[in-house]
Amino acid sequence: MFYNHPGFVQPMIDNTLTALAELPEGVRAGARLAFTTHSIPDTLADSSGAPQDPARARPGGAYVAQHLETARLVAEAVAQATGVAERPWELVYQSRSGAPGTPWLEPDICDHLASVHAEGAPAVVMVPIGFVSDHMEVVYDLDTQAREQAEKLGLPVARARTVGADPRFAAAVRDLVLERAATARGERPERCALGALGAAHDLCPVDCCPALRNPRRPRPARTGPTTDRSAPAGDPCFPMIRIFPRTRLLPVGPEIPMAQMFQ
Repeated sequence: MFYNHPGFVQPMIDNTLTALAELPEGVRAGARLAFTTHSIPDTLADSSGAPQDPARARPGGAYVAQHLETARLVAEAVAQATGVAERPWELVYQSRSGAPGTPWLEPDICDHLASVHAEGAPAVVMVPIGFVSDHMEVVYDLDTQAREQAEKLGLPVARARTVGADPRFAAAVRDLVLERAATARGERPERCALGALGAAHDLCPVDCCPALRNPRRPRPARTGPTTDRSAPAGDPCFPMIRIFPRTRLLPVGPEIPMAQMFQ
């Protein structure tokens, strides 16, 4: 995973600084950073990660912990670059769906803008760390809905670009593939990761993210060995099982075209 890889973090730092520069000069120093990612049901977030992962014991599990680490890395670098040491930042969410009665991660970005405006924030920079391209979900949720909310409030906002085709991110993906290939050959490659959480595992153990299990389904992709000997072999670690329960999952292999996976 690349959430703490410098090839992902550094482009997001630069994109955040560019977005800050787009704000009126008088509000830049006090602008808050709102790091956004896709909301998911609380039950999925709370159980995300492998059992031995310390983040699993905290609200939001590894899903929230990893996003918070990315946000912290970006926020600290932005503070150093701008000389504003106490710039507030928060992790917020977008793109909620599902049944209204099912708790999902909050706050929503639009609710967050209203909240910080009420607190007297002079401006906000939205930083979509949970996405890698400026696709329609980002454009609609942030550039349309969130901007409309900000205009109603009279709150200046700017939106940082995602990493997109940044060459540093492309190189990071290449590095991760090479690391995985080296591990498969029995080598011990040096892992490139920033911050305190370190590099993630190569293969999800089959008892990772237990809220996503469905023993009646075949395993959709290769996983690592289970750390829970009571777990049924073949439990998948795949969030679409619960979010899109009508999805039919098939094992991945050369005999099964990729197009058939999500029929």
